Amino acid sequence: MIALLHCRRIHVSQLAREMKISRPLLYMHLRRLEKAGLVTSNVELSADGKAMNYYQVNPFVIQLSPGYIAEAVKTLTDKQSGQI
Repeated sequence: MIALLHCRRIHVSQLAREMKISRPLLYMHLRRLEKAGLVTSNVELSADGKAMNYYQVNPFVIQLSPGYIAEAVKTLTDKQSGQI
């Protein structure tokens, strides 16, 4: 998602198509990214008066440490076994 938003702002429907996921699932991820400050959204009106929601990535830097990676690993699960 971040890679797709890296160079351009994208309308939500287009982003969902490019990622091949449903809009509700996309919105769930976008809300989390927005809450973390990694993306922002802007609503614009199209020529026919429809509200168009565009997302773009905010500049950010992530610093990794062994402890940070260890904490992140705790959130991963194997899809088959349901375990790390």
